[in-house]
Amino acid sequence: MKRSTVVILIIFLVLLIDQALKFWIKTNLHYGQEFFILEQEWARIHFVENNGMAFGISLGEEWGKLLLSLFRIVAVSFLGYYLSVLIKEKASFGLLISFALILAGALGNIIDSAFYGMIFSETPYHGGGIAEFLPEEGGYGKFLYGKVVDMFYFPLFEGYYPDWFPLWAGQKFLFFKPVFNVADSAITLGVINIILFQRSFFSSTEGKKGDIIDQIENAPDPI
Repeated sequence: MKRSTVVILIIFLVLLIDQALKFWIKTNLHYGQEFFILEQEWARIHFVENNGMAFGISLGEEWGKLLLSLFRIVAVSFLGYYLSVLIKEKASFGLLISFALILAGALGNIIDSAFYGMIFSETPYHGGGIAEFLPEEGGYGKFLYGKVVDMFYFPLFEGYYPDWFPLWAGQKFLFFKPVFNVADSAITLGVINIILFQRSFFSSTEGKKGDIIDQIENAPDPI
């Protein structure tokens, strides 16, 4: 199978799964509602929304949201271009799959940020109802001001920091606290795969930088 075909299929499948699950969560659960996955208390579907980055990290209010949305679009454009370069250079399937996952994840969250505010009604915060798709009165936000839907929650264990622990001594902690989505998972898997299994990518990048520097240093002096 051609490299470009593999990349397109991965991006399509990740986006399909990500958006289908988000759509179902948005139109079937009220904010904060949760249930166990396979009856496991440590693995849950827990519906929340955020204005910020992956894993619920926030970046300001109105200006922060707009800045983040614009940054995502620029980053995705660069990723798409770089991925096309890697395909033309016949990079390894492992590297292409990693960048395809990262690109698909970034696109998945961009769709939320760009369009969800326009096509969904606001989700009440205290179990007051479920969001409506394409409401007659319009969505809860404008273009680029939508909220990202998160749902995966894995509180594996909780306890208390020991008395000798700096800053948080004796305070309660929970691991793993962030709530995330399929798009976040795809980005994380892509990055981890590059770091752990695609080390040649970094060496080749350094090699290209070295070649450029050598060309500059060995260039003839201007007359």
